[in-house]
Amino acid sequence: MNFRTLDLNLLRVFDTVMAEGSLTRAAEVLAITQPAASHAIKRLHSAVGETLFVRTAFGMKPTDRAEALWPQVRAALADLRRVLAPEAFDPQAETASFRIAMADATAALLAPPLVRAIEAGHSRVKLRVLPLTTRDPRRLLRDAEADLAIGHFPETIAGLVADGDQARVRHLRLYETRYVCVMRREHPLAAAPLTLDAYCAAQHLLVSFSGRPYGLVDQALAALGRQRDVVLTVNQFFTAGLVVTQSDLLTVLPQSFIAATGTQDQIVTRALPFELAPVAVQMLWAVRQDADPAHRWLRALVRRAASLPEG
Repeated sequence: MNFRTLDLNLLRVFDTVMAEGSLTRAAEVLAITQPAASHAIKRLHSAVGETLFVRTAFGMKPTDRAEALWPQVRAALADLRRVLAPEAFDPQAETASFRIAMADATAALLAPPLVRAIEAGHSRVKLRVLPLTTRDPRRLLRDAEADLAIGHFPETIAGLVADGDQARVRHLRLYETRYVCVMRREHPLAAAPLTLDAYCAAQHLLVSFSGRPYGLVDQALAALGRQRDVVLTVNQFFTAGLVVTQSDLLTVLPQSFIAATGTQDQIVTRALPFELAPVAVQMLWAVRQDADPAHRWLRALVRRAASLPEG
C-alpha cells in the first residue's frame, strides 16, 4: 500500500461498514449513495491489495484481515475526532432528541430522575420512551430506531459474545433487582409462606412484551418438572400490578418496581419458591455512537439516574 496516495475517506467508509454490517446502512449513516459506498470499498480493496469484505445473504461479512485492521483504524479515527471535533455536548446550547426503548417498569424508575436532571440543567433535550416489545433489541439499535435500549436482556448479552457482536453493540450494567411473587393482601395464599405446590396450584398472570404465553418463570418451573396455569398475559408491568389487586391471580414483578405501582397498600410480596436469576438491567447502544458527544452525554445522564458512577 502507498500510504501517501491513500484516500483517508476510504477508512471512514471501512469503519462504518464494519460497525453496521451492511453497505446500505453504512451509506445512510455516511449520507452517501450505496453505489458510492460500494465503490469506496472496491478502492480500499485495491489499495490494501486484498479483499476485506465478502457479500453474504446476511450482509457484508468482514474477512480475517478486516477484523484485524478494524480496531486500529477505529482508534485512529477516534483520535482524529478528538483533535478536530468538539469534545463535549452542551445541552443548554444545543438541541437533541433521543429515543430510549424500555419497559414500563424500567421507565417508572429512570424517567423521573432523567426529567429532573433535564429540568435542573435547563437542557434543550427531548426524550422519547419507546415500548420495548422484544427480548433482543439489537435490530432497533442497528437500524437506528432507538438510541438506547434499557432492560433485562440475558439472552442478548450472551449472544453478543456468541455472535461476535461486541464490535457493533456495547452494553453497561445499570443495576440489579430480583423478581418476587405479587398478590392482593386478601389473597388466600397471603397468610402463609408460599410453597411450590401452592404456587403451581394457583392461577397466574404473565407479563410478556412479545405476547408469548411463556416466560422465565415457566422455564424455571419446567426445569423442576412443574408448570403453572397462566390465565392472563399482558405486556405491561403496571397492568399486571393493577389486575392482581382486583383478582386472585398471582404475578411476578421486579422488586425495584413495586414502589412505583402505587398499590403497595393493596398487595403483598413473597419470595418465589424456586430459584430465579437476579434481574440485571443493562443499557445497550450501537458502537457507532460510542464517541458521539451528545450520546456520551445521554449515557452519563442515564448512569446518574441509575445511581452509577460515571466513566
